[in-house]
Amino acid sequence: MTDRVKGSILAFGGAACWGLSGCTGQYLFTYEGMNATWLTPIRLLLAGLILCAYYGIRNPRLLIAPWRSLRDAADLVIYGLAGVSCCQLLYFMTINLSTAGMATILQDVSPAMILAITCILARRAPRLFELASILLAMLGVFLLTTHGSLTHLVISPAALATGLLSAVCVVIYTMWPKRLQSIYPTPMLQGWAFVMGGTLFCLIFRPWAAGYVPGPVGILGIAIVVCVGNLLAFCCYMQGVKLIGPQRSSLYSFAEPATAALISTFALGSPFTLWDALGFGCIFVMLVLLSAGARTPVPQAQRSGAKG
Repeated sequence: MTDRVKGSILAFGGAACWGLSGCTGQYLFTYEGMNATWLTPIRLLLAGLILCAYYGIRNPRLLIAPWRSLRDAADLVIYGLAGVSCCQLLYFMTINLSTAGMATILQDVSPAMILAITCILARRAPRLFELASILLAMLGVFLLTTHGSLTHLVISPAALATGLLSAVCVVIYTMWPKRLQSIYPTPMLQGWAFVMGGTLFCLIFRPWAAGYVPGPVGILGIAIVVCVGNLLAFCCYMQGVKLIGPQRSSLYSFAEPATAALISTFALGSPFTLWDALGFGCIFVMLVLLSAGARTPVPQAQRSGAKG
């Protein structure tokens, strides 16, 4: 098997794992009585402790190295809390308010946001394919959230707000930590981000005071969103990126919303209309343009385990 084929399978599989994780969250919210403010702190803290334990055993000096520099520590806090952790909380809140497919596709407009910011920072007008990508992202969101109506939304305003805010958080954790990622391993930074977010959200939402105790199915669901949605998805996708590059991998990342939409529609009974299909198509074409149309690389939204 060639590296290209292997990388494509890994990138596709990692993205599909995120889609499965999002649908697992939808199942837990719908049938197991959980909510986003209970699940997210638990998920973050467990995944963070696993990653930090791994690096603590493998290289304890490296694990604490970011905290020895004030600049590194400040960057890590912004990246971990405003980016990764808030992204996960808002993503699961969007699922709680709508569906896994809707939450995932709203989050996937982040590459268009990154592109717009890149053009602003470079003080240049967008190229034709870049402008088309931004317009497609806007059209896709419009079709998904209004079904072509100019007078009403088909999802709640709260779901639309949390979904788009989760995309903003993707922009933060994609663009902010470039310097950190050139110094430290990304999985280790993820571990600290998860631990910080999990600790903060536990203090804010106090899941132990909710009076909720998950049953066997709930525990299995938590294991899936932690092990499949955080650890396995990240390892597969990033290995795929290593083998085939970030731009080609970003095409296979569309397996995430596609998987989420298929599972939520056929297994969980969520509605999926022609308008939804058209909106998904717009977002997919946007990703194709951003991946294949640029002669010079355009920053892609990172897949860092912050996804479903």
